[in-house]
Amino acid sequence: MKNEQQYQFTTTKLFSISQRYLHNLVSYFILFGSGLVIGITLFFYLQDIIPNTLQNKLFFTQIIQLASPPPPTVPIPPPSLPKPQQQIPLVFNNETKILDPSRIGLKDFMKTPKLNTPKHDMKDEELISRATMVPRVSDLPFKRKPKIAFMFLARGSLPLAPLWERFFQGYEGLYSIYIHSQPSFNGTAPQEGPIFHGRRVASKKVEWGKFNMVEAEGRLLANALLDLSNERFVLLSESCIPLYNFTTIYNYIINSANTFMESYDLISPVGRGRYNKKMKPLVTLAQWRKGSQWFEVDREIAMDIISDQKYSHLFKRFCRPACYSDEHYLPTFVTMKYWWKNENRTLTWVDWAKGGPHPTKFIRPEVTEDLLNGIRNGTKCEYNGRPSNMCYLFARKFLPSTLDRLLRFAPKIMKFG
Repeated sequence: MKNEQQYQFTTTKLFSISQRYLHNLVSYFILFGSGLVIGITLFFYLQDIIPNTLQNKLFFTQIIQLASPPPPTVPIPPPSLPKPQQQIPLVFNNETKILDPSRIGLKDFMKTPKLNTPKHDMKDEELISRATMVPRVSDLPFKRKPKIAFMFLARGSLPLAPLWERFFQGYEGLYSIYIHSQPSFNGTAPQEGPIFHGRRVASKKVEWGKFNMVEAEGRLLANALLDLSNERFVLLSESCIPLYNFTTIYNYIINSANTFMESYDLISPVGRGRYNKKMKPLVTLAQWRKGSQWFEVDREIAMDIISDQKYSHLFKRFCRPACYSDEHYLPTFVTMKYWWKNENRTLTWVDWAKGGPHPTKFIRPEVTEDLLNGIRNGTKCEYNGRPSNMCYLFARKFLPSTLDRLLRFAPKIMKFG
């Protein structure tokens, strides 16, 4: 009886515990279900209120991707490029060509002011390095007319510039002008017209009889070599005048098979007497030459002159007054290397009749028709292997006071102006 009561009590207790556990379990399910419903409801509520939040966007995107097919791909246009400049049709010799203004060809590039103007800030070493960059092809891919470089070695201005302006007038594109003045020159040159403006090269001090005069000549050559159209190179002074019109002088020089560097062997104290034995073995007494500093050379010789270091250093060291390098260095150098194509004469006439270290200076009353005609026709020489009486194309030394008479005689005698 006692055991039966104990069993009944235990059963009742277990049933009571099971009911409480089941009640708690149902409560948990109801609470979880309520929370889930509230969470889903809150999500959609927030989706309407805050659609741009990152969490809702990611969740919403994932649901859409699972429930819907992927949207079609929209192509992205490439970035817009600047429109090319309009091409211009050009009719030339009955042939239509398209001109692209944005293109700069070799011909146009060679015309750029940086290449054709002597205005630059290069040092002598840089200038020579740039000038000696020779094209390997002999024919440039555009037509060009050969030019003559007129190089003026002057103290300051060109007092006879008005005469030269008349000489050059109408022949643009067939000549180039380069002027080397003393660094002390202040640039005042009222007599110089537009063709001389901006034509002075960067200069250094030049002293008569010293090697820096030869260096000034090389500086002029190097600047002129920058222009590939320059084929011939004439060295002149501020007291030089042309004896013929431009066409005559141009054809004479351009068509010459040879160059014009005066060179001769003078057995006298002012010739061989200036030779220094320390120059052996590079230069021997038999190779020593003398001549005028006023020359005309072609591009090959000009290039070799500015490139030379062996002989120039030798003359700079051992040819000092009373040895004058401007009278010996280039005549000796050209004779040693280019004897086969040099005429051994100068194209610039001077009067040494009075003797002394300097030639005659002509003043105004001395400039006459007879003087000019005598210079033009009073000498015999050879030109391209044939006899000729046209031996000098230029003359010096004419002082500034002679300008008005030269301008008066130029149309009648020299045939220009």
